Amino acid sequence: MKSFALALSALMAGSAAAFTQSGVSSTQTSLNAMPDRLWDTMVDPSERSKAVPFLPRPINLDGSMVGDVGFDPMYLSSIPKDFSGFIQPPQWEEKGIPTLYWMREAELKHGRVCMLAWFGWVAADGGFGFPLRFPGDIYSVESVPNSYSAHDILVSQGSMGFMLVAAALVEFCTGAVLVEVAKGESDREAGDYGLDPLNFLKDKSEEEVNRMKLREIKNARLAMLAFAGVVTQSGLSDATHDFPYF
Repeated sequence: MKSFALALSALMAGSAAAFTQSGVSSTQTSLNAMPDRLWDTMVDPSERSKAVPFLPRPINLDGSMVGDVGFDPMYLSSIPKDFSGFIQPPQWEEKGIPTLYWMREAELKHGRVCMLAWFGWVAADGGFGFPLRFPGDIYSVESVPNSYSAHDILVSQGSMGFMLVAAALVEFCTGAVLVEVAKGESDREAGDYGLDPLNFLKDKSEEEVNRMKLREIKNARLAMLAFAGVVTQSGLSDATHDFPYF
């Protein structure tokens, strides 16, 4: 009886050891088979973001771009994506448009539009001393009392059709250069359309040019916030539709 108990104990111990070794081996194999985390390629763990010091620096924001202060708390600039497919057929893709290039292009375009839009919104409402309007009764203060109501009124008048065509033409023309970039036919800097009719950058040093670029990007970012603010404030109630919107 005693020998039977010893044999049974030895059998159970051997089975348990075999099970434990198998479990450890299986666990190690599954961990080793796991792919590398995408996060490891999106951040530089050795540096902190200047704008958000409690977060690691986004891998693509190394400070070399004008206006780069490392502000990307959602790490959108680190997403590995070729954006050329948004503007051209896949069979044209040779070089591609990286994420950071596409986002700087979009930031500058939206910022420039908002600088014009904020000025236009306030100027049409008389914020600079008198309402700045196109000539004609359909654009007068009596017909279009304020910028807040202008959209719906001009749609009903048919004026917005021309604006749509004009905007589409601009988008088509500016999109052509992005196709060249995607195909590797142009090394143009993001947002650079060579538009300098007043020669602000003529015969300027690289440091002076970068200073002007920094001013533009800062004003562009401020304008995006300002335009969102004026539109929101104008729409709060009937009493805020007109300048000064409170």
